[in-house]
Amino acid sequence: MPVTDQVGAPPTTADLLRFAAEDVTIHDLGRQLRIGMPQSPNHPAFWHALPRRHGDMVRHDGGSAANDIISMGTHVGTHIDAFAHVSQDCHLLDGSDAIQAGVGGRYTELGVHTIQPMVRRGVLLDLPAVLGLDGPAEGGFEFTPEHLDEAERRLPAPIRSGDVILVRSGWGVHFDSGAPYVGAQTGVPGVSEAGAHWLADRGVHAAGADTIAFECLRPGQGHATLPAHRVLLVERGVYIIEAMDLEGLAAADVREFLFVLSPLPIFGATGSPVRPLAVVGRG
Repeated sequence: MPVTDQVGAPPTTADLLRFAAEDVTIHDLGRQLRIGMPQSPNHPAFWHALPRRHGDMVRHDGGSAANDIISMGTHVGTHIDAFAHVSQDCHLLDGSDAIQAGVGGRYTELGVHTIQPMVRRGVLLDLPAVLGLDGPAEGGFEFTPEHLDEAERRLPAPIRSGDVILVRSGWGVHFDSGAPYVGAQTGVPGVSEAGAHWLADRGVHAAGADTIAFECLRPGQGHATLPAHRVLLVERGVYIIEAMDLEGLAAADVREFLFVLSPLPIFGATGSPVRPLAVVGRG
Protein backbone atom coordinates (compact mmCIF):
# COMPACT_ATOMS: atom_id res chain seq x y z
CA MET A 1 0.00 0.00 0.00
CA PRO A 2 1.33 3.51 -0.80
CA VAL A 3 2.39 5.87 1.95
CA THR A 4 -0.26 8.34 0.80
CA ASP A 5 -3.53 7.86 -1.02
CA GLN A 6 -4.36 9.18 -4.51
CA VAL A 7 -5.04 12.72 -3.32
CA GLY A 8 -1.95 12.94 -1.13
CA ALA A 9 -3.58 12.43 2.27
CA PRO A 10 -1.86 10.04 4.70
CA PRO A 11 -3.52 6.65 5.20
CA THR A 12 -5.97 6.37 8.07
CA THR A 13 -5.51 4.01 10.99
CA ALA A 14 -8.19 1.80 9.45
CA ASP A 15 -6.20 1.68 6.19
CA LEU A 16 -3.06 0.60 8.01
CA LEU A 17 -4.87 -2.04 10.05
CA ARG A 18 -6.51 -3.44 6.93
CA PHE A 19 -3.14 -3.54 5.16
CA ALA A 20 -1.55 -5.33 8.12
CA ALA A 21 -4.34 -7.87 8.34
CA GLU A 22 -4.41 -8.64 4.62
CA ASP A 23 -0.77 -8.51 3.58
CA VAL A 24 1.32 -9.97 6.41
CA THR A 25 1.53 -13.11 8.48
CA ILE A 26 2.71 -12.76 12.06
CA HIS A 27 4.60 -15.61 13.74
CA ASP A 28 4.63 -15.46 17.54
CA LEU A 29 8.11 -16.56 18.66
CA GLY A 30 7.42 -16.37 22.41
CA ARG A 31 6.41 -19.08 24.85
CA GLN A 32 3.37 -18.90 27.10
CA LEU A 33 4.29 -18.15 30.70
CA ARG A 34 2.99 -21.09 32.76
CA ILE A 35 3.63 -22.43 36.24
CA GLY A 36 6.00 -25.39 35.96
CA MET A 37 7.35 -24.57 32.51
CA PRO A 38 10.95 -25.71 31.89
CA GLN A 39 13.69 -23.23 32.71
CA SER A 40 17.28 -22.89 33.75
CA PRO A 41 17.71 -24.05 37.37
CA ASN A 42 19.77 -20.91 38.02
CA HIS A 43 16.75 -18.58 38.05
CA PRO A 44 13.63 -18.08 40.20
CA ALA A 45 10.65 -19.97 38.77
CA PHE A 46 7.52 -18.39 37.34
CA TRP A 47 4.53 -18.18 39.67
CA HIS A 48 1.07 -16.74 39.04
CA ALA A 49 -1.80 -16.33 41.50
CA LEU A 50 -5.10 -14.49 41.83
CA PRO A 51 -5.15 -12.50 45.08
CA ARG A 52 -8.66 -11.38 44.19
CA ARG A 53 -11.22 -13.41 42.28
CA HIS A 54 -14.66 -12.47 41.02
CA GLY A 55 -17.05 -12.52 43.95
CA ASP A 56 -14.42 -11.77 46.60
CA MET A 57 -15.59 -8.18 46.55
CA VAL A 58 -18.83 -7.17 44.81
CA ARG A 59 -19.77 -3.54 44.25
CA HIS A 60 -23.24 -2.29 45.07
CA ASP A 61 -24.17 -2.43 41.36
CA GLY A 62 -23.17 -6.11 41.10
CA GLY A 63 -19.81 -5.58 39.41
CA SER A 64 -16.59 -7.26 40.55
CA ALA A 65 -13.02 -7.50 39.36
CA ALA A 66 -10.24 -10.08 39.51
CA ASN A 67 -6.53 -9.32 39.59
CA ASP A 68 -3.21 -11.12 39.47
CA ILE A 69 0.23 -11.28 40.99
CA ILE A 70 3.26 -12.84 39.30
CA SER A 71 6.79 -13.55 40.44
CA MET A 72 9.58 -14.81 38.21
CA GLY A 73 13.20 -14.49 37.31
CA THR A 74 13.91 -12.20 34.40
CA HIS A 75 15.61 -15.10 32.56
CA VAL A 76 12.59 -17.43 32.59
CA GLY A 77 10.43 -18.19 29.57
CA THR A 78 11.28 -16.40 26.33
CA HIS A 79 13.63 -13.63 27.42
CA ILE A 80 16.48 -11.35 26.43
CA ASP A 81 19.85 -11.03 28.20
CA ALA A 82 21.13 -7.54 28.87
CA PHE A 83 24.87 -6.89 28.85
CA ALA A 84 24.80 -6.73 32.65
CA HIS A 85 23.88 -10.42 32.80
CA VAL A 86 27.37 -11.91 32.38
CA SER A 87 30.85 -10.82 33.43
CA GLN A 88 34.30 -12.23 32.82
CA ASP A 89 37.10 -11.81 35.36
CA CYS A 90 34.78 -9.36 37.18
CA HIS A 91 34.44 -7.05 34.16
CA LEU A 92 31.43 -6.17 32.01
CA LEU A 93 31.20 -5.25 28.33
CA ASP A 94 32.16 -1.61 28.92
CA GLY A 95 35.19 -2.61 31.01
CA SER A 96 33.57 -1.58 34.27
CA ASP A 97 34.00 -3.53 37.49
CA ALA A 98 31.06 -5.96 37.63
CA ILE A 99 30.88 -5.96 41.42
CA GLN A 100 30.91 -2.18 41.71
CA ALA A 101 28.35 -1.89 38.90
CA GLY A 102 25.85 -3.85 40.99
CA VAL A 103 26.18 -1.76 44.14
CA GLY A 104 22.72 -0.52 45.05
CA GLY A 105 21.03 -3.53 43.49
CA ARG A 106 20.71 -2.04 39.99
CA TYR A 107 22.89 -2.09 36.87
CA THR A 108 22.37 1.48 35.76
CA GLU A 109 24.65 1.46 32.70
CA LEU A 110 24.08 -1.95 31.09
CA GLY A 111 20.69 -2.99 32.48
CA VAL A 112 17.83 -4.17 30.32
CA HIS A 113 16.28 -0.68 30.35
CA THR A 114 19.09 0.38 27.98
CA ILE A 115 17.97 -2.06 25.25
CA GLN A 116 16.05 -0.17 22.59
CA PRO A 117 12.98 -1.77 20.97
CA MET A 118 14.02 -3.83 17.95
CA VAL A 119 12.41 -3.50 14.52
CA ARG A 120 15.04 -5.12 12.32
CA ARG A 121 15.67 -7.65 9.61
CA GLY A 122 15.43 -11.12 11.09
CA VAL A 123 17.03 -14.28 9.70
CA LEU A 124 16.41 -17.92 10.60
CA LEU A 125 19.36 -20.31 10.45
CA ASP A 126 17.77 -23.77 10.33
CA LEU A 127 20.45 -26.16 11.58
CA PRO A 128 18.42 -29.42 11.45
CA ALA A 129 17.90 -28.71 7.74
CA VAL A 130 21.66 -28.30 7.31
CA LEU A 131 22.24 -31.59 9.12
CA GLY A 132 19.56 -33.38 7.08
CA LEU A 133 17.44 -34.12 10.17
CA ASP A 134 13.67 -34.46 10.38
CA GLY A 135 13.80 -33.81 14.14
CA PRO A 136 16.01 -31.84 16.52
CA ALA A 137 19.79 -31.98 16.74
CA GLU A 138 21.10 -34.31 19.43
CA GLY A 139 21.71 -33.11 22.96
CA GLY A 140 25.22 -31.74 23.33
CA PHE A 141 25.66 -31.24 19.57
CA GLU A 142 27.82 -28.19 18.80
CA PHE A 143 27.02 -25.88 15.88
CA THR A 144 30.31 -24.81 14.33
CA PRO A 145 31.10 -21.97 11.91
CA GLU A 146 30.95 -24.54 9.10
CA HIS A 147 27.35 -25.39 10.01
CA LEU A 148 26.47 -21.70 10.20
CA ASP A 149 28.15 -21.04 6.83
CA GLU A 150 25.97 -23.68 5.20
CA ALA A 151 22.83 -22.31 6.86
CA GLU A 152 23.68 -18.82 5.59
CA ARG A 153 24.12 -20.14 2.04
CA ARG A 154 20.49 -21.27 2.17
CA LEU A 155 19.20 -17.76 2.92
CA PRO A 156 17.56 -15.51 0.32
CA ALA A 157 20.32 -12.95 1.00
CA PRO A 158 23.47 -12.94 3.16
CA ILE A 159 23.48 -11.82 6.80
CA ARG A 160 23.97 -8.07 7.14
CA SER A 161 25.26 -5.91 9.97
CA GLY A 162 22.44 -5.07 12.37
CA ASP A 163 20.41 -8.21 11.66
CA VAL A 164 18.84 -10.38 14.35
CA ILE A 165 19.87 -14.00 13.80
CA LEU A 166 17.74 -16.85 15.16
CA VAL A 167 19.40 -20.26 15.38
CA ARG A 168 16.99 -23.17 15.25
CA SER A 169 18.22 -26.43 16.75
CA GLY A 170 14.81 -28.11 16.74
CA TRP A 171 15.13 -28.58 20.52
CA GLY A 172 11.98 -26.52 21.01
CA VAL A 173 9.84 -29.60 20.32
CA HIS A 174 10.79 -30.77 23.84
CA PHE A 175 9.48 -27.64 25.59
CA ASP A 176 6.09 -29.06 26.56
CA SER A 177 7.77 -32.16 28.00
CA GLY A 178 9.55 -30.16 30.70
CA ALA A 179 12.70 -31.89 31.94
CA PRO A 180 13.81 -33.18 28.50
CA TYR A 181 13.95 -29.55 27.32
CA VAL A 182 16.32 -28.62 30.16
CA GLY A 183 18.54 -31.55 29.11
CA ALA A 184 20.37 -32.01 32.41
CA GLN A 185 21.52 -35.51 31.46
CA THR A 186 21.32 -35.44 27.66
CA GLY A 187 22.86 -32.04 27.09
CA VAL A 188 21.40 -29.44 24.75
CA PRO A 189 22.50 -28.50 21.22
CA GLY A 190 23.78 -25.02 20.60
CA VAL A 191 26.29 -22.62 19.12
CA SER A 192 29.97 -23.18 19.87
CA GLU A 193 32.39 -20.51 21.08
CA ALA A 194 33.73 -20.25 17.52
CA GLY A 195 30.15 -20.03 16.28
CA ALA A 196 29.52 -17.07 18.61
CA HIS A 197 32.52 -15.29 17.08
CA TRP A 198 31.10 -16.13 13.62
CA LEU A 199 27.87 -14.32 14.52
CA ALA A 200 29.63 -11.33 16.08
CA ASP A 201 31.99 -11.00 13.10
CA ARG A 202 28.92 -10.37 10.92
CA GLY A 203 27.89 -7.44 13.10
CA VAL A 204 24.59 -8.92 14.23
CA HIS A 205 22.57 -6.92 16.73
CA ALA A 206 21.14 -9.90 18.59
CA ALA A 207 21.18 -13.68 18.38
CA GLY A 208 18.40 -15.98 19.54
CA ALA A 209 17.78 -19.69 19.90
CA ASP A 210 15.09 -22.22 20.81
CA THR A 211 16.94 -23.42 23.94
CA ILE A 212 17.27 -22.01 27.45
CA ALA A 213 21.00 -21.38 27.25
CA PHE A 214 21.58 -20.48 23.57
CA GLU A 215 24.82 -22.41 23.41
CA CYS A 216 25.94 -26.03 23.51
CA LEU A 217 25.50 -27.74 26.88
CA ARG A 218 27.42 -30.99 27.25
CA PRO A 219 25.62 -34.04 28.70
CA GLY A 220 25.65 -34.00 32.49
CA GLN A 221 27.62 -30.75 32.72
CA GLY A 222 24.77 -28.26 33.00
CA HIS A 223 25.83 -24.62 32.84
CA ALA A 224 29.39 -25.25 34.02
CA THR A 225 30.80 -23.02 31.28
CA LEU A 226 29.03 -20.64 28.90
CA PRO A 227 31.63 -19.48 26.36
CA ALA A 228 29.11 -18.17 23.82
CA HIS A 229 27.62 -15.92 26.50
CA ARG A 230 31.07 -14.59 27.29
CA VAL A 231 31.82 -13.89 23.63
CA LEU A 232 28.50 -12.25 22.80
CA LEU A 233 27.61 -10.38 26.01
CA VAL A 234 31.03 -9.48 27.43
CA GLU A 235 33.43 -9.31 24.50
CA ARG A 236 31.41 -8.44 21.39
CA GLY A 237 28.22 -6.64 22.47
CA VAL A 238 25.53 -8.88 20.98
CA TYR A 239 22.25 -9.43 22.84
CA ILE A 240 21.04 -13.01 23.44
CA ILE A 241 17.40 -14.15 23.23
CA GLU A 242 16.53 -17.58 24.62
CA ALA A 243 13.69 -20.12 24.85
CA MET A 244 12.16 -19.02 21.55
CA ASP A 245 9.51 -20.94 19.60
CA LEU A 246 10.97 -21.29 16.10
CA GLU A 247 9.03 -24.32 14.86
CA GLY A 248 6.35 -22.29 13.10
CA LEU A 249 8.89 -20.32 11.07
CA ALA A 250 10.66 -23.50 10.00
CA ALA A 251 7.40 -25.26 9.10
CA ALA A 252 6.40 -22.28 6.95
CA ASP A 253 9.86 -22.31 5.28
CA VAL A 254 10.45 -18.70 6.37
CA ARG A 255 14.09 -17.63 6.44
CA GLU A 256 13.83 -13.82 6.28
CA PHE A 257 11.36 -11.53 8.04
CA LEU A 258 10.79 -8.32 9.96
CA PHE A 259 11.77 -8.97 13.57
CA VAL A 260 9.99 -7.04 16.33
CA LEU A 261 10.90 -7.18 20.02
CA SER A 262 10.60 -4.82 22.97
CA PRO A 263 11.91 -5.70 26.44
CA LEU A 264 10.17 -4.55 29.59
CA PRO A 265 12.10 -1.43 30.66
CA ILE A 266 12.92 -2.75 34.14
CA PHE A 267 15.46 -0.29 35.44
CA GLY A 268 18.78 -1.94 36.24
CA ALA A 269 17.65 -5.52 35.53
CA THR A 270 19.87 -8.12 33.86
CA GLY A 271 17.13 -9.37 31.53
CA SER A 272 13.47 -9.27 30.64
CA PRO A 273 10.74 -11.59 29.45
CA VAL A 274 9.81 -10.79 25.85
CA ARG A 275 7.29 -11.75 23.18
CA PRO A 276 9.18 -11.48 19.87
CA LEU A 277 7.34 -11.44 16.56
CA ALA A 278 8.33 -12.34 13.00
CA VAL A 279 6.33 -10.36 10.44
CA VAL A 280 6.28 -11.89 6.96
CA GLY A 281 4.86 -10.26 3.85
CA ARG A 282 2.54 -12.52 1.90
CA GLY A 283 4.00 -13.24 -1.48
